[in-house]
Amino acid sequence: MIVQQVFSDLTAAYSNSARFYHTLAHIQQILETIYMMNLPVPNLAALEFAAWFHDFIYDPKAKDNEEKSAAYAANVLTNLAISAETIDRSVRIILATQKHQARENDIDCQIFLDADLSILGSSEAKYREYAQAIAQEYSWLSEVEYRSGRKQVLENFLKREKIYFTEQMFTRLEEKARQNIQEEVKYLSSGNSNKI
Repeated sequence: MIVQQVFSDLTAAYSNSARFYHTLAHIQQILETIYMMNLPVPNLAALEFAAWFHDFIYDPKAKDNEEKSAAYAANVLTNLAISAETIDRSVRIILATQKHQARENDIDCQIFLDADLSILGSSEAKYREYAQAIAQEYSWLSEVEYRSGRKQVLENFLKREKIYFTEQMFTRLEEKARQNIQEEVKYLSSGNSNKI
């Protein structure tokens, strides 16, 4: 019964009408990307749990979504009698999404963060849908505030030596991701509507 309740709570959270990007489709994309990468990982279950729980708490106005989502995941997974090692790995992965940084030897986090950011290297049409969905989630900001904040986030990705940690995703998506991000930055700087 508890498993059904957890699943019900997860689907309700990701189906919230205030969400436009951080939805069940986002979870599906992360999981499909992890499976597509097919890289050897110490604990696949930890990655799968992280996918489901990493945005359980999502309030665009808050700064502690990742910490709250990680705490919620730890509590639920403990109640489900998941091993402490798997819970610890899942929590570590969820917390890594705050700054999208992973240590060099942390393959779990690298794979997860690459999957989470795979949208950045998608087709122009899909990227445009993503950018518009993010803008909708932040519609409570003024257009000027949104543009400024969003540009800062995007420019931080461009400043990185590599957006993607794994060689597979770097080779596949890095160039396209940088093109998409640069295009959005250009739109945000143009003075037109904040929707690209």
